[in-house]
Amino acid sequence: MKRCDIITATVEDANNEEIRGKGSKMRRFGTHGRVRPEQHYIVRRREETENFINRVKDGKYIVLFAPRQTGKTTFFRLALEVLSETDPTYFPIQLDFQTMRNASPSTFYEHFHYMIHRHIAYIFQKRGGVPSDMLTQFLENTRLTDHLSMVKFFENLASLLDSDSHDGVAAFKSVALLIDEFDGIPQTVVSDFLYALRQIYLSDEIQCPHSVGIVGVKSIRQLDYDRSISPFNIQDEFRLPNFTLEQVTELLTQYIDEVGQAFTSEVIVAIHKQTAGQPFLVNRCAQILTEELNIPKTEPITMEHFAKAHKRLLREGNTNIDHLRTNVRRDRRFEKMLLQIASYESGVLFNPDDALMNELVTYGVIAEGPDGMCEIVNPIYQHRILQIFKPTFNGLENVYFPEETGKHFIDYLTPGGDLEMQPLLDNFQSFIARAGFRILQVPDTPQEYVGQHLLYAYLDHFVNVVGANMFLEVQTGRGRIDLIIIHNQRKYIVETKIWEGGRYYLAGKKQLAAYMKLEEAAEGYYVVFDHRQKPEARIETEEIDDVKIRSYVIPVLQKRPSSVRR
Repeated sequence: MKRCDIITATVEDANNEEIRGKGSKMRRFGTHGRVRPEQHYIVRRREETENFINRVKDGKYIVLFAPRQTGKTTFFRLALEVLSETDPTYFPIQLDFQTMRNASPSTFYEHFHYMIHRHIAYIFQKRGGVPSDMLTQFLENTRLTDHLSMVKFFENLASLLDSDSHDGVAAFKSVALLIDEFDGIPQTVVSDFLYALRQIYLSDEIQCPHSVGIVGVKSIRQLDYDRSISPFNIQDEFRLPNFTLEQVTELLTQYIDEVGQAFTSEVIVAIHKQTAGQPFLVNRCAQILTEELNIPKTEPITMEHFAKAHKRLLREGNTNIDHLRTNVRRDRRFEKMLLQIASYESGVLFNPDDALMNELVTYGVIAEGPDGMCEIVNPIYQHRILQIFKPTFNGLENVYFPEETGKHFIDYLTPGGDLEMQPLLDNFQSFIARAGFRILQVPDTPQEYVGQHLLYAYLDHFVNVVGANMFLEVQTGRGRIDLIIIHNQRKYIVETKIWEGGRYYLAGKKQLAAYMKLEEAAEGYYVVFDHRQKPEARIETEEIDDVKIRSYVIPVLQKRPSSVRR
């Protein structure tokens, strides 16, 4: 991350006409609707595509349930295109159930047949052929009314597609059916529909569809409304991971190659680190950098530019963040769980049978980490979650500074443009002591996390007043919140935790020292909130592994003193 190499063209096939959109007009980073290769820069997930195609050829019934805006629709559509190009005997049928939720069973099956009929016509036209008269008549005359007629329909469709009487195309041996937005299926038909697919899968006679792909947000278990054993226990689960650093580089290199504007390697690493490769966030960050900041195309995109884009991502409203905000507020219990994941290094053990955890996984907010603990999926989401649960006004803004000093945040900026972080945090420690029991009155905030809420609000206010930038770094996905403040080309790191014992306290100092060296930070501060019945206030300045760290242990009152009247 310390290198500032200029990335110009590092992906082997960036000049490939397929990647460049076959000579079409300049593409863009896609964040709205379907991503199309001729219009947008796109990550060709070659390894995942090969994996998917092999499963289709093996006749698997594949399911992928993932949060919205993770690239699943784009991936499956492009994978089916690759399958069709490499093996024309496969006939792909792509459907979408997103408008079907409130349909009656008869309307559902009628529209199901209409979508299949329309897509068959589209595929023949795309391949320059004409369906046989028998297939045309069959499609026009058939009526689907329920799951039983659906099974018969597919049985007849197989023989009619596998025919030499089509004009301009060879016979199709296998149907690959892809159903997007599957969780839009009406509750009244879901069970019978899945049982019918299961019957086809297990049948020795019916071989159509050869393979089925089901794509949605909710899992089969969540769709099984009759609470019986899942009728689709033949499913083959497919996981589509976020972009790797190499894939983010591939995506950005397409832009670099087409436009000629370079990115520093540090920016590419930062985009991947802050988004954890989440496809929408990666593309949105790139979109801000290349379209909205008006950076001259002759200049490379640097960390200074990234800081501006990142700040916009942390404050703007977009569909992805709107979904996040709506989802984490669906249940009041989510707040406590998310703050516990974010605040305690000991963490929260992931339990696949816990309903709350499963909901947050479905919404793309948390995931199971490699050590079996819950993790918030990326630093941007964690930052926004802290913002979402932070009160707009905590009621203590007017007592951040002692009245007699007349100080304000701007007074912690030197004439030379450096931040006076030690006096700023010394004042925060004094502010908590001055506020006393009043911090327990901060609205809509669990008492356990009020200290971190107040520190975050305090520093957020500060960086906006002095024009600095603040990044949230999540080192382990939980427990260690490192706030990196950058101003005047200097880095200041503030790590915050909740007291979990002396061992964790000392370990945290070592972790911060190592992180400061990695980031080449000028100053490091360690703030620990002590919620014990008998807390011990501390302020320590030490040199640890050749870096200077100032540590604060700040007591947080557990209750209003009995001597204070209401």
